[in-house]
Amino acid sequence: MPETYPSIAHFHTIRVNQPASKFYNSDYLRTVCDLWEYRGSGLMNLHGSTGDLVLLGTTTEQLEPIFFELTHELQQDIGGSGSNLRTPECCIGKARCEWACYDTQDLCYELTQYYQDELH
Repeated sequence: MPETYPSIAHFHTIRVNQPASKFYNSDYLRTVCDLWEYRGSGLMNLHGSTGDLVLLGTTTEQLEPIFFELTHELQQDIGGSGSNLRTPECCIGKARCEWACYDTQDLCYELTQYYQDELH
């Protein structure tokens, strides 16, 4: 009912791949917040059911500019919520665990790259 509710006629959700072990720095988070305040609703869900950083509510016209900014300026890929495969996650691994026997962050990255098509 876009005529009745024009402010929510478009309300696209964008999922952004989380970094390995969900390590964010403040500059990255500020940049994502600024991007979303400018191009979207400003509403975010840090790690919804898909595990991704979820950006809630934007118009169709903003989708391509958002994707371009995420992939070219932030070097960030969009996440996935398809039925084939969800975005992989990993434990904190070698970053903070003194008993880590395997680089889980590297494995998570490699799996994400390998299964990109299934994620989207």
